[in-house]
Amino acid sequence: MSSNQIPACGIDIHVSTHYLAQQSNPANSTFAFSYTITITNRRLDSVRLLSRHWIITDQNNHVERVEGSGVVGQQPVIHPAQSYQYTSGAVLKTATGDMRGAYAMVSSTGEKFDAPIPLFILAAPHMVH
Repeated sequence: MSSNQIPACGIDIHVSTHYLAQQSNPANSTFAFSYTITITNRRLDSVRLLSRHWIITDQNNHVERVEGSGVVGQQPVIHPAQSYQYTSGAVLKTATGDMRGAYAMVSSTGEKFDAPIPLFILAAPHMVH
């Protein structure tokens, strides 16, 4: 999602991915990926990221749902015009897959809302053209 297409909730989410060849073992159907997420607050008030919900799908259509408090052990507060960035990872049993989801957030005024995480692709090199 580009910065000029900010969702109605006012939270801009940008994702970059990286295949982790040294942590992968294709012969054993283990494909490791890292992803770095930048969350930018385009609202006029501060927000706190409370929890995450992921839907991870591999190329065999195996779906895994992951829910949990915060991200990487934190529930960051993101002030207006500020960004929060973190890196995490996923391991798939196929060379390609995708992830999408949402962050549950609360504003400094007490408004609870979900910030959608746009679909992004995880792919070992030379798997997607």
